[in-house]
Amino acid sequence: MAVGVLTALSGTASAQTSRLPRTSDGKPDLQGIWQVRNAADTDLAAAPGVVEGGAIPYQASATAKKRANFARRKSADPLASCFFPGVPRIMYMPHPVQIFQNPGQVAMTFAWSSVHRLINTTGKAPLHEGIESWMGTSTGKWDGDTLVVKVADNNDKTWFDMAGNFHSEALTVTERYTMPDADSIDYQATLEDAKVFTKPWKIHVVLVRQKNLPRIPEFECQAEKEEANGAFERETHTWYPKAGARPAPPEKDATA
Repeated sequence: MAVGVLTALSGTASAQTSRLPRTSDGKPDLQGIWQVRNAADTDLAAAPGVVEGGAIPYQASATAKKRANFARRKSADPLASCFFPGVPRIMYMPHPVQIFQNPGQVAMTFAWSSVHRLINTTGKAPLHEGIESWMGTSTGKWDGDTLVVKVADNNDKTWFDMAGNFHSEALTVTERYTMPDADSIDYQATLEDAKVFTKPWKIHVVLVRQKNLPRIPEFECQAEKEEANGAFERETHTWYPKAGARPAPPEKDATA
């Protein structure tokens, strides 16, 4: 009986995999508009089911900086000054992303300030490897039906969320994109930073296909910020019903 159950489950998984949309080279077709539906960007550690084990493994020497970040989170969050979010934060912000895919390349365009990522999926390292930047350097390859992307060359200025969770320039992120079905992408990331954390740790969110969104809306951070502050009159014909749609920072430090 157990063998029969395992066979049935295996058959179901195979059937789901066979029904996935695929590109001309046989890879799962990640193309489309996607968005997460959780509060990970507000507080990564407090969002249910996002951080494996429920806690970020900070070194004792790093907890003071985390508390200081949280105390001044409303102004110190790099996004409050419209700096780029970095990876992985850009993947679970409350704004959609559009993915384009060709053999050997995956491109991502984000609604938030038109940030973009270009990922070579042949495993070949980019020419500018070694130069630190806000979005890091992404190098990808396919592991079966899973796209694996290593993000290195990160600067130390981005946060993981609005709660002040942070990293150093030693951060490396290994992302895994897997489609369990045609309308969702399981996004998993392993984060390693020997200067800040005691061990590698993992996060998991689900990107959901936005079928009713014909294109990604424009969210220009600086313009939205100025509009919210009353610097100019809000345009009534906007994708957003009102300016300042950014959620409020968390009131309690989940790591305290």
